Amino acid sequence: DLLLSEKKPKRGHKNYCKLKKAVMIMGNKSSGDSDQATRDFIQNEISSNNVVIFSKSWCGYCSQTKQTFQSKGIDAKVFELDSMENGSTIQRELATMTNQRTVPNVFVKGEHIGGNDDTQAAFANGKVQSMLG
Repeated sequence: DLLLSEKKPKRGHKNYCKLKKAVMIMGNKSSGDSDQATRDFIQNEISSNNVVIFSKSWCGYCSQTKQTFQSKGIDAKVFELDSMENGSTIQRELATMTNQRTVPNVFVKGEHIGGNDDTQAAFANGKVQSMLG
């Protein structure tokens, strides 16, 4: 699915126009209305993957969170919002859904864990490990 792609096609690629149109549609929301397409994308990802991390490539806290999962041998679906054309739209919708405006924004088994501090604490007290069974 085009909207699930983590890399945007370059100008001239056959899917470039489709992506631009999808982003324009996703970006046009009435005041007070939820961005349903973005919400559906987020909900699909968190329900389809054991671990989802919404991140930014330059963020040190994000790197620490990703490294923690990696060091435990746990695969995570990572979305680098600063590399996605609709990344700011996704981050705004995540803030609406979770009341957390910052990254990393971590979900395990469909449940919102929080940011890096919350994730480190959830590993320390065994919550992440028990959630993943």
